[in-house]
Amino acid sequence: MSSTAPQPTSVDVLIVGAGISGIGAAYYLQREHPGRSYAVLEAREASGGTWDLFRYPGIRSDSDLHTFGYEFKPWRDEQAIAGGDRILAYLRETAAEYGIDRRIRFNSKVLSASWSTPDARWSVLVEHPGTGERTTLTCNWIFCAGGYYRYDEGFTPHFEGRERFRGQVVHPQHWPQDLDHAGKRVLVIGSGATAVTLVPAMADTAAHVTMVQRTPSYVMPVPAKDRLANRLRALLGEERGHALTRRKNIVRQQAVWRFCQKYPKAARRIIRHYNVRMLPAGYPVDEHFNPPYDPWDQRLCAVPNGDLFRAIGRGRASVVTDRIATFTETGVLLASGRALEADIIVTATGLNVQAMGGMSLTVDGQPVRLADTIAYKGMMLSGVPNFAYAIGYTNSSWTLKVGLLCEHFCRLLARMDAHGDDIALPVLTDPAMPTRPFLDFGAGYIQRVIDRLPRQGDRPPWRTSLNYAGDVKLLRHLPVEDPDLRLLRSAAPAAAGPAAQAHAAMNP
Repeated sequence: MSSTAPQPTSVDVLIVGAGISGIGAAYYLQREHPGRSYAVLEAREASGGTWDLFRYPGIRSDSDLHTFGYEFKPWRDEQAIAGGDRILAYLRETAAEYGIDRRIRFNSKVLSASWSTPDARWSVLVEHPGTGERTTLTCNWIFCAGGYYRYDEGFTPHFEGRERFRGQVVHPQHWPQDLDHAGKRVLVIGSGATAVTLVPAMADTAAHVTMVQRTPSYVMPVPAKDRLANRLRALLGEERGHALTRRKNIVRQQAVWRFCQKYPKAARRIIRHYNVRMLPAGYPVDEHFNPPYDPWDQRLCAVPNGDLFRAIGRGRASVVTDRIATFTETGVLLASGRALEADIIVTATGLNVQAMGGMSLTVDGQPVRLADTIAYKGMMLSGVPNFAYAIGYTNSSWTLKVGLLCEHFCRLLARMDAHGDDIALPVLTDPAMPTRPFLDFGAGYIQRVIDRLPRQGDRPPWRTSLNYAGDVKLLRHLPVEDPDLRLLRSAAPAAAGPAAQAHAAMNP
């Protein structure tokens, strides 16, 4: 719970979001800079982010918790692929253990932030979602850890005739607590991580569950338990066992991704081999599990112990690859003319991406258009001072990247302290540098908003890396100083001093 004592209206660092990234950022900040004041702003009434929001059946990680969890906090559960309730408990235990929970301000949604160069401070407008009451906070730094999608609204495409359906239509992001699917016919529309999680979880008690997909995804069975990790923990203790398991899994994740990038045809054959082995004899694998794109052009879907394939093998679930022509009173009609009957339809159709928590930014009175900015080291934006954000890996465990970004942020603060600087401003020194999309990723939820996101460059430090080893070198070991990062001191008295330079740099 957050503190009920009077809360300061000015802090050194405002962390936006009390999910896995925000809690991690708070830990690193208070460990490396115990003298700095900070607060964590959370728009909802509870901490945990994604893991508190999503309540659909089977909600779980699709990465192992030895890497998806924190480097500083061992994952002690024997399940490496864990359910949402266990992940949420882990996050809240972490927040309580390090006193982070006392710094969280719930029902605090950031609407906008305005930067003043003369003051070297942000003025942040915060709203209580329930009452509409607004307050203003000031800070020297904003660390945006709000993830990349809207919590209040999932994505559902237009379905012709939806209003005709007499059953219940639900989106996984807004799962009704009282929904009873036992003995019901369920259609799950989608083929991504949420769909492949929902289908086997609901199949245990539903009359039948059908996954309706327009395009297949790559689906790989993975062990729910990491036997070696559990042995290492028993032999070496929590700390050393966790550290070794984490290193092992990092190497494995990166090796799999690199193999898929370099040898996509071989990777496709290997994935198909596992699919064939786990599905019934004669199953049309190439119809339902053979995507038109290469492995890791979109994220692979992991199914613990092959639960999706087992549900199909038991006859409790099935997959249909087709396009939905229209909803009907009793289900859906497909483009092929086939009708599917249902009592419940689940639209596992994705997320609505929201950059930087949905807040609007202004620098010295000039609105920031995100699409005009370039990502710097995957954690700052060109022309935007003292603003950091946390976006994790799309090809590996999210938290691996977030941890490195938090470490680098703390190193940057230490470097600024040592030289008396209070402004950090990324400035692109080569305006002719080619750029490409911020997230070079084929997922539909990214492609729908790609023109509203920042961009990235073709070289460090403007390239957003997906290479963990490279990021360890850049973010953990290489110097903070960089020709494209201006570190300035706003308090200089001379008119042409650093403050004036900063203003000129942001207003060329």
